[in-house]
Amino acid sequence: MQLDKSKAPLKRFMVLVSIVFFCSGQVFADLTPVESRLVEIAKAQKEPAIALLERVVNINSGTMNHLGVKQVADIFEVELKALEFKTSWHDMSAVNRAGHLFADNGGKGVCQLLIGHLDTVFEADSTFQKFERQGDRAVGPGVSDMKGGDVVILFALKALKLAGLLDQGRYIVALIGDEEKSGAPKSVSRSHLVDAAKTCDVGLGFEYATNLSSATIARRGSSGWLLEVSGERAHSSLIFSESVGSGAIFEAARILHQFHEAMVGEAYLSFNPGLILGGTNVDHQAALNRGEAFGKSNVVAQRVIVQGGLRTLSREQESAARAKMLEIVSKNPRHKTSATITFTDGYPPMAPTSGNEAVLAILSQASQDLGYGPVSAYDPGKRGAADISFVAGYLDAIDGIGIEGRGAHGLEEEIDLATLPMLIERAALLMYRISQHSELAKEANLVLQR
Repeated sequence: MQLDKSKAPLKRFMVLVSIVFFCSGQVFADLTPVESRLVEIAKAQKEPAIALLERVVNINSGTMNHLGVKQVADIFEVELKALEFKTSWHDMSAVNRAGHLFADNGGKGVCQLLIGHLDTVFEADSTFQKFERQGDRAVGPGVSDMKGGDVVILFALKALKLAGLLDQGRYIVALIGDEEKSGAPKSVSRSHLVDAAKTCDVGLGFEYATNLSSATIARRGSSGWLLEVSGERAHSSLIFSESVGSGAIFEAARILHQFHEAMVGEAYLSFNPGLILGGTNVDHQAALNRGEAFGKSNVVAQRVIVQGGLRTLSREQESAARAKMLEIVSKNPRHKTSATITFTDGYPPMAPTSGNEAVLAILSQASQDLGYGPVSAYDPGKRGAADISFVAGYLDAIDGIGIEGRGAHGLEEEIDLATLPMLIERAALLMYRISQHSELAKEANLVLQR
C-alpha cells in the first residue's frame, strides 16, 4: 500500500489500522513463530542493557554540559553503526546546545520515528552523578529520564536485527541533546526532528513510563508568559492618593488574583507564576530564570516582573487562555499603574487523536499477547511537555513507553530493572507489528468490503 503523505495529518495509515482493531477484533490473538523468536531474543538483553545503562548514566550529560552530551551520543552512535544505521550528528552550537544524534537504517515500508534524549536535568555541578544498583533497583541521574528509554530503543532494534526483521521497516532514531532545556528558537533546535517526522508514519516516544499499564496519547503543551507592571514611585505616606495611586505590587496582585479566579478549574489548563520580582529597582535575567530586586517599606513599588508558564492540551485552549489573560491585564487597572503581558512559544500540545489511539491499540494488544496486560491512555494532565509534541501534528504517535521508574528530576531518580527486559520485548514486538502494515491494510480492506 502506498502511504498518502499529501493528506497529513489525516493519518490514513493508522485510520486503517484502527479499523482492523476495532471492527475485526484481535488481529494478533497469539504470537507467531517469528514473533516468539523475536521475544526470546529480546528477553536475553537484560544484563547487556543494564551494563550500557550504567555506562551512560555515569557520564554527566546535563543539558549545558555540551561535552558530556556529546560523549553519551558517541556511545550510542557506535552501537547504532554496529546495527548498520547511517548516523548524523547535528551540531546545535548556534543555539548554545550540544546537538542531536540521528540514525536511519534506510529500510523500506512503514517509517517509525523513535524519539529519546541524551541530556538530563543534572548539570556538572550536581551532587547526583553516579549509577548505583541494589538488586533490581538502580538510582542515577537520568536513569529513568531518559537514558533508560534510550537503552530500550537500542536493544529493541538489536532484537529486531538478531531476529532478521530489522530491514522489514524503516527506523529513524532521534536522540535529542537538549530536551530538558531546549535551545531557542525552537524552529532551529527542533528543525531536524520535525523534518524527520515529515518523512515518517508513526512516532514512538520512549520517555519513562508511569507504569506498565499506561501510555501517552496526549500531552499538554508548555509555553511562557511575562507580566510587567509599572507604578508611580513615591514616599509610602502618599500611597493610594490621587497623585500616586496603589503602586506596582498591588496591581500585580490584582492581576494574579484575577487569573486565579477566572481560570482555575478548567480541565488540562494550568498557569503557574514561577518567579516574581518587585520593588523600586528590578533586574530580571530571563534567560537564567533569576533576578534581583530592591525596595523599601517606605517607598511605593515602581516595578514588578512575573515570569510564568502556561500548559494546555490544544492550540485552541492555549489561544483562549492567552486572550483571557490579556483581557485581565488590560481591564480596570489600578490608579496610576500600567501593565503588559507577553507570551513565548515553547512545546506545542499533543492533542489526542484517533490515530494515536490506534497506535495505543497495537501496543495494548502486544502487551496482552506477551502476558503483561492491557495498556490504556494516561491522563495528559499528569504529564509534562516532551519532544513527541513537536512531531504529533505530522504522524500518529504515542509516548511514555520507555522504562518504568520513579523520582524523575529528583536526587533519588530510579529504575525498576526487572521491567527493563519486559519493556524491550514489548517495544520490539510493537515495532515489528507496525512494520507489517501491508498485512494490516489487507485486513482493513476486507473489513471495508464486508
